[in-house]
Amino acid sequence: MSTPAPAPLRIAIVGCGAMGSVYAGLLAKAGHDVLALSPRGAHMSAIAAQGLHLTGASGDQVIRVATYTEAPDTPVDLVVLATKALHAAAAIRGAAPLIGPETIVLAIQNGLGASEQVAEVVGPERLAVGIAAAFGASLRAPGHAHHENTGKIVIGAYAALPGARLERIAAAWSAAGMDASVVPDIAAMQWEKLICNVAYSGLCGITGRTVGAVMDSPDLGPVSRAAAQEAFDIARAAGIALSVTDPVAHVLAFGEKVRGAKPSVLLDIEAGRPSEIDYINGAIDRVARTIDRCAPVNATLTALVHDRVDRDAEGCR
Repeated sequence: MSTPAPAPLRIAIVGCGAMGSVYAGLLAKAGHDVLALSPRGAHMSAIAAQGLHLTGASGDQVIRVATYTEAPDTPVDLVVLATKALHAAAAIRGAAPLIGPETIVLAIQNGLGASEQVAEVVGPERLAVGIAAAFGASLRAPGHAHHENTGKIVIGAYAALPGARLERIAAAWSAAGMDASVVPDIAAMQWEKLICNVAYSGLCGITGRTVGAVMDSPDLGPVSRAAAQEAFDIARAAGIALSVTDPVAHVLAFGEKVRGAKPSVLLDIEAGRPSEIDYINGAIDRVARTIDRCAPVNATLTALVHDRVDRDAEGCR
């Protein structure tokens, strides 16, 4: 006997950039009632006029999605917060009209720190945390999102959200063609991804090099691996139950899969946008200080990224 498809959900995608657009398109195609919320006026206007053009692993298709630049006063079943980490708190405050008594908020941000800020706004009891991997999403033009893979997402409760409600969310994503699962310890999964991020985000942001170039450099490679080892040590000291036992092997295996990639920190710097460095490398030193430790490698990388951003800004004046 086949398993019945999950009942459609009313879903708001808050922060409908590249990743958010992929989520919106795939969930809408699966039959959910999806609305997209973003201050990106040109992108929202193009989707409203022509539909969301989605290309890549799921095919070449145009999907109709309702669009808004301000949150409508209509509570939904699920708010997917898909903004950058540094915009998460402001975005969820702006999305308040979408949140009713039974609404679940799923926060999907890089690094550490954003979910705590979101929990302060919406309450920890309604918050789920997601970790997305391997989508390879980009915006090709207003109204056009591309993704290299259908991607994987793991979901966990921030605090006390019941497992049955998490499973309903995961079922909706799975039915949309994404590899979705619920995990009992989302903090461990966040740290295992973060260890990979700190190995490459700061160094690529400072040097302008790809992941593979950092890995292969006799000068940068050891610094990359030291950042990962330091993050691993801080996680263990903070009581995080990591399944990873060799952080260097962990980040090298990850790097081999994305050798030609530029991390989001570098892409943001090149585009003149604020980066998430404080939620990635910067998070390691921040956590370290709470347990009377220090993280000099990651703290230095964070400071050097800030210095590059400052110098780039001065050069534009």
